[in-house]
Amino acid sequence: MSSKTLTRMDLTEAVFREVGLSRNDSSALVDAVLQHVSDALANGEQVKISSFGTFSVRDKNARVGRNPKTGEEVPISSRRVLTFRPSHLMKERVAEGNRRQE
Repeated sequence: MSSKTLTRMDLTEAVFREVGLSRNDSSALVDAVLQHVSDALANGEQVKISSFGTFSVRDKNARVGRNPKTGEEVPISSRRVLTFRPSHLMKERVAEGNRRQE
C-alpha cells in the first residue's frame, strides 16, 4: 500500500497542468471549491460529487463509552460527525487498484 498523500498543493498542480490556469489561479480555484464544500457541510447540507461519492453530516447521540485500558465508563457527549459514502464507480476503481498492486 502506498504511503503517498494527495495534498491541496497536488490538486493545485494538477489543475495548473491539466486546465492551463496560472499557478495562482489554480490555487484560488482549488481553495474556492474546498471552501464551498466545507461551508455546505458546516451548514448541514449533503455534498454529492458524481462518480466520486457523497459527504454528509450526521448527528450522534450522547452515550456511555468505556475506556478499553481501565474499563472505566466515560460519558461521550452528542456531536456531529462527517461521513463519506463512495459511489459504486469509486468502489470499483479502488478495488481495481488493489488488484493491480497484488
